[in-house]
Amino acid sequence: MNHRNNNKYKFRISRNYSNHTLGGRHPRMVPILATGLVGALIGGLLSAGIVISVYTNKVQTKPMIPVVLGQQMPKSIKVDYNTSSYPVVDVAKNVGPTVVTISNFQSESNQGFVFGDGGFSNGNSNNMVEIDSGSGFIIDAENGYIVTNNHVIEGAQKLSVSLADGRNVDAKLVGADPRTDLAVIKINDTSNLTAVVLGDSSKLQVGEPVVAIGNPGGEEFAGSVTSGVVSATNRILDIQGESSFSLIQTDAAINPGNSGGPLVNYIGQVIGINSAKFQETGFEGMGFAIPITDALPTIQQLIQSGYASHAGLNVQITNQYTKEYAAQQGLPAGAYIAKVVAGGAADQAGLKPGDIITKVNDKVISSSAGLTHELFKYSPGDNVKFTYYRNGSLQDITITLVEIKG
Repeated sequence: MNHRNNNKYKFRISRNYSNHTLGGRHPRMVPILATGLVGALIGGLLSAGIVISVYTNKVQTKPMIPVVLGQQMPKSIKVDYNTSSYPVVDVAKNVGPTVVTISNFQSESNQGFVFGDGGFSNGNSNNMVEIDSGSGFIIDAENGYIVTNNHVIEGAQKLSVSLADGRNVDAKLVGADPRTDLAVIKINDTSNLTAVVLGDSSKLQVGEPVVAIGNPGGEEFAGSVTSGVVSATNRILDIQGESSFSLIQTDAAINPGNSGGPLVNYIGQVIGINSAKFQETGFEGMGFAIPITDALPTIQQLIQSGYASHAGLNVQITNQYTKEYAAQQGLPAGAYIAKVVAGGAADQAGLKPGDIITKVNDKVISSSAGLTHELFKYSPGDNVKFTYYRNGSLQDITITLVEIKG
């Protein structure tokens, strides 16, 4: 995806949760494009395969939740449409009860934080303040599992869930994965819960009508419903997590607080997880959702193991190396390696800092996001050919990908 338009605009991305810091609500702004001298490259490091346990809290392994596309979870809704009414009305009535508000609480000092067994604790919980809020949806009513974005729950010392029927309950983190911006949380009070029905996002067509449901601004506007169409199905954003997927672009209004909420088709099936939008003067109707079919394997891993497993190179790349910068320097576009982990897969194969990866199995790579996106298609143990640029020439190398745990 080319994030410039005739070099006139610099896009900013808003990950759509409500931020209550300093008494106001505003989206976190993350620049997609950046320019600068080569000395600034290292400052924008983007993880792409370094073995670091981002979230060390693990839960006991449990049987895989049998989530099947097109089939209902336990106590799932039954969509029964009245053809005399509007489709969006039916979607809102049937899917609305599955959508929740998630509040992220942290201590004012953010100190004294201790991970518990699958949950959170703090020595002075009276100092907890709501930092952010976002949305989520119930994927398993019987067991109380809720899907959301990692950036909604990131850094939380306490999680609270507001259900559509007005109940407010505590939640614990089951697992989170920054590399896909996905997270699963769990509530113990499972009485009268309703779960979503999952659709197949791989069958989406451009122009297909969709509905977004979420909580822009938190509790004040909980359960807001917006509608639009699928604008595109293959967008790549250069931000951590979302860059792993070919995102769904929609013109359905997605605002701060919508993150983690469902994007639903007109037959009531969830086909995406609302995650981000372009936030720039003059641009409207550009929201993005993670395709549910692509997200489901990671969601199942989080439920089963408490973490997600991905294929990696054991390198760090930087998103400061843009196509524009490369062209100015007479270098090829690609993923610039800022650091190679000593003894890791890339190091053993011979890659070095300063190398620029331009192809993965002959698939052209033009940015760090492109490399992250391509690696997401592979599994640990796969042998993959990489083409890289060094000292004025292109070379090929085969590397066995390693397992990276989120």
